[in-house]
Amino acid sequence: MNALVVYDTVYGNTEQVARAVADVLGTGANTRLVRVSEAAGLDLAGIDLLVLGSPTHGWRPTPAMREFLDRLPEGSLRNLPAAVFDTRLRGIRVLTGSAARSLAKTVERMGVRLVLPPESFVVVRSEGPLAEGELTRAMEWARALVERVAAQAKP
Repeated sequence: MNALVVYDTVYGNTEQVARAVADVLGTGANTRLVRVSEAAGLDLAGIDLLVLGSPTHGWRPTPAMREFLDRLPEGSLRNLPAAVFDTRLRGIRVLTGSAARSLAKTVERMGVRLVLPPESFVVVRSEGPLAEGELTRAMEWARALVERVAAQAKP
C-alpha cells in the first residue's frame, strides 16, 4: 500500500499527530509525509490512501490546506480511500469548530471514499500542547485506519 499524509501546522501540534499517523502507516505501507506548503504539484498517481490533517482555525482547515485541495485536478481524488483529522480545542464542536468535518465534506464532494469518520485531536490551548494521551490516540486511530483499508481491499 502507498500512503500519503498531507498536513498543515501552525504551532506544531498537527505535525506531531501527522508524524504519529505516518509512523504507524509506515509499518505496513510505503508512506510519505508532506507538509501542505510543499505539496504543490504533488503526483497522486499510485496512492492507495490519502490522509489529510489540519489545525482548526475559524471552524475550518487552514487556507493553505483549502488552497491545496482547490488546486487538485478535477477527478484526481475520485474513489481514493482517505481519512481526515484535525487538531482543535476541547469543547462542543459548534463552539470550537472542526477542520476535519469541513475537510471531510470537501473531499467527499471531490469523490473520495472516507475510510473512517473525521477525527479530532485535542490541544490544551491554541498554541498547544496536545492534551495528554492524544498522540497515543492518534496511533490507535492510524492502526484502525490500516485495518479498515486492508478489510476494504479484500475481495
